[in-house]
Amino acid sequence: MRIDILTLFPDMFAGPLTESILKRATAAGRLQIHLHDIRTFSKARHSQVDDKPYGGGAGMLMMCEPIVECIEAITAAGFSEQKGKKLQKPHRIYFSPRGKRLKQPMVEKIAKKHEWLILLCGHYEGIDQRIIDGGWIDEEVSIGDYVLTGGELPAMVLIDAVARHLPGVLGDDASAHLDSFSKEFGRKKEYPHYTRPPDFRGLKVPDVLVSGNHAKIEEWRKGNLQ
Repeated sequence: MRIDILTLFPDMFAGPLTESILKRATAAGRLQIHLHDIRTFSKARHSQVDDKPYGGGAGMLMMCEPIVECIEAITAAGFSEQKGKKLQKPHRIYFSPRGKRLKQPMVEKIAKKHEWLILLCGHYEGIDQRIIDGGWIDEEVSIGDYVLTGGELPAMVLIDAVARHLPGVLGDDASAHLDSFSKEFGRKKEYPHYTRPPDFRGLKVPDVLVSGNHAKIEEWRKGNLQ
């Protein structure tokens, strides 16, 4: 999967995208991540990307031109790289409080349906509505009913969640299908987990889990989904 991230703060992604599973996925070529600084597409003085909203009010809005030109440039470059191949179009996501709530079924759908994502990280009071109305955004996504400084953290959350469902990213591809909220578990939370020692300061592992009776263990696990 290819993921292009449009942001004002590309350095924010250095840690989360260069450690652990995402680092291994990138090194193995399962995931291609490209960061784009929106400011480089500004033609305004001092690389301005925001302005006061029409009608007044607090805060600033990100302007149309640098964002749209960034999206168009990325799309054109991506299409050029696909010469001679079956053309893949990007699915363009903007992180917004008005967006659909990011839940496991949406994560699975994105991973299965799309090979190329463009993620727009907004800031300030958001973006000019014409970027959405003009057809440069396919989907608005929210990770929860609260306000964050920008779209960078939601982008990291989505990338991490989606990457787990790409073939070869996890040590065992079945792991992602046996997580909390998976279809296998009826979209419920996982059962409790235990490991050694069997007795820690008087807190013991449930007897059934050390019984060796796999049928009973499976029954216990299903009965403890939340």
